[in-house]
Amino acid sequence: MSKVLFEVTEDNLETGMRGYPVGYCTTSHVDPQKGLFYVGKPISEMKDAMPMDIIYLIYHGKEGTPEKVKAFDEDLKKRERVSKEVLEAIYALPKSGHPMDIFCASIQILGMFEGKNDYREDTLNMIAKIPFIAAAVINHHAGWGELKEVDTNLEYMEKFTALLNMPGKDSKVLTELMKLFNILHYDHGGGNLSAFVGKTIASGHQHLYGALSGAMNALAGPKHGRANQDSLEFVKSTLEKVGENAKPEDVEKFMRDLLARKELAYGFGHAVLRVEDARATILYDFASKNFPDHPLVKTAFLLRTEGPKVLSENPKISNPYPNVDAISGTVLTAGGFLNPEYYTILFGISRCIGIAIQIIYERMVAREGKGTPIVRPKYLYKSMN
Repeated sequence: MSKVLFEVTEDNLETGMRGYPVGYCTTSHVDPQKGLFYVGKPISEMKDAMPMDIIYLIYHGKEGTPEKVKAFDEDLKKRERVSKEVLEAIYALPKSGHPMDIFCASIQILGMFEGKNDYREDTLNMIAKIPFIAAAVINHHAGWGELKEVDTNLEYMEKFTALLNMPGKDSKVLTELMKLFNILHYDHGGGNLSAFVGKTIASGHQHLYGALSGAMNALAGPKHGRANQDSLEFVKSTLEKVGENAKPEDVEKFMRDLLARKELAYGFGHAVLRVEDARATILYDFASKNFPDHPLVKTAFLLRTEGPKVLSENPKISNPYPNVDAISGTVLTAGGFLNPEYYTILFGISRCIGIAIQIIYERMVAREGKGTPIVRPKYLYKSMN
């Protein structure tokens, strides 16, 4: 007899399916008190790892020896070249609208020209190529020119940073930050919007690139991946209001006045977490070490302490603590990446990897290899009259 995991009541309807168990996720999970885990390992223990070590872990479901990780990396390097036809199609896309629109279209274009209609092969090819696609999109939209040749022996995110034609970049500190940002965003359980959308599209047997393009459209929304932009604007507006030499009580008053006007405090709360996001903690530590005197960083730290103090007074708020968006945009700005319209693309480079690997499981492994059926939840009829 099957175990009852969740009893559906009328109160559970029209709640965004929040908390409904619908399957398994083999890549990651989020503990309400401990935060993000990749294949059973807490993110707090992985902040100093190299991207390829973690990509190997998520893809294979176990840690790899240095030799196996190197072989995996070498295989990806053989796949990373993006065809001239793909790049020309990306450069022909209009620059109007948000750059995530170009990124989503570019993933679809990559599938048109280079898709193999094989979830495993397409996932490996996508992992190898997505830094190049993202760099091409950013360079194109920003007017920084086309991709240039870079050293193929560079590390995964070091290569991405080198591909950016951003003027005045400090490659050393920015590369370190890009590695950390990349590591923190690969995956976040199976039920977040972009992962669920990608897997839902793939459940109809759409190819990987179509599924990921849809997933990235989901990520692009201000309630999901674009929240880092809104949170950065919130930190900037706080700084503008309280000034560079603000004291904790100044920020506390700012928060109280904000809530009194029924305005939103961005960067706080999470659907699952009930403590400060472990990814945020890692970025706060990085910011404290590298940019302690940056005005935005100082403001973000004041919000970190004063925000939860004020928000926790509201009994309806189950998690008043900072999430990763509370600091990610600020630390990217402090690190010299001054173009927040591209922050969600950075998020997408990482998240495409986790979502693609989840798709492999649902299409090729689940139910003894039969795969999960096409997603078809039940909706109850409700008259509007």
